[in-house]
Amino acid sequence: MPLTQAQPAAGTEDMETVAPAMDLVLGASACCLACIFTNPLEVVKTRLQLQGELQAPGTYHRPYRGLVASVAAVARADGLGGLQKGLAASLLYQGLMNSVRFYCYSLACQTGLTQQPGGTVVAGAVAGALGAFVGSPAYLVKTQLQAQTVAGMAVGHQHHHQNVLGALETIWRQQGLAGLWRGVGGAVPRVMVGSAAQLATFTSAKAWVHERQWLPEDSWMVALAGGMISSVAVVAVMTPFDVVSTRLYNQPVDGAGRGRLYRGLADCLVKIWRQEGPLALYKGLGPAYLRLGPHTILSMFLWDELRKLARRGQRQDA
Repeated sequence: MPLTQAQPAAGTEDMETVAPAMDLVLGASACCLACIFTNPLEVVKTRLQLQGELQAPGTYHRPYRGLVASVAAVARADGLGGLQKGLAASLLYQGLMNSVRFYCYSLACQTGLTQQPGGTVVAGAVAGALGAFVGSPAYLVKTQLQAQTVAGMAVGHQHHHQNVLGALETIWRQQGLAGLWRGVGGAVPRVMVGSAAQLATFTSAKAWVHERQWLPEDSWMVALAGGMISSVAVVAVMTPFDVVSTRLYNQPVDGAGRGRLYRGLADCLVKIWRQEGPLALYKGLGPAYLRLGPHTILSMFLWDELRKLARRGQRQDA
């Protein structure tokens, strides 16, 4: 039976049975678990996105070429542990960003916003924007730590941080509180489009699979199928903003804390387009999909399964 506005999509009804505070914990936990497995791909993606910064194609040294060769290059330069560079900052970011994101999205579901036309997209975008703002300092440090490597393999500016706390302290001391949110202008639209695509398509994809009755209603395969469909949409719309966000976070700054290479989101987009070509906005697409794809699948699947456990527990308590 086709879905109508009067019929909540499958998956959206479930959202209303879990308290927003519970979704905060479950969403953050699911995404942090997924992050542990996908962080090596984030390291590779970051370096590919910084490679050849503001240089015409074919005019620069390319220490990173493709996914497999890039993974091997990172391991040779930094050791196997280098593939988990910035993991602590990544986990901090995932925890902060997704706790806010899932909490706000759950609230939107409880108020009925997601039942309105376009409501899932708006709710996902707003929730993502708030989460990105809260998690921005952690993403700043994550990017800078993951870019760091030996001189012969370095791409982008090298910040020479020792660890997460040391990086936060250095940025605070040199640039003040505002320095911790430098680059947030690129992060907010990045997560807005990604979150809107992820949350909206995941809910819709689950409903579509339910309609077709290909799988049992409570099967874990339904959430897995929804995550697989959602990941394609996320990567398609998010990658250009991801490249820009990486550049804004990693660029060097002057004594006043202003970026030396880019003034903001629009300036970064224009400079990349003009100096590197439009395809540069999709640098690191392979690792981006292989990172965001499994991350989306794992995080949305784990979140959905954890919510099922939480609902069962609530019913037993009742």
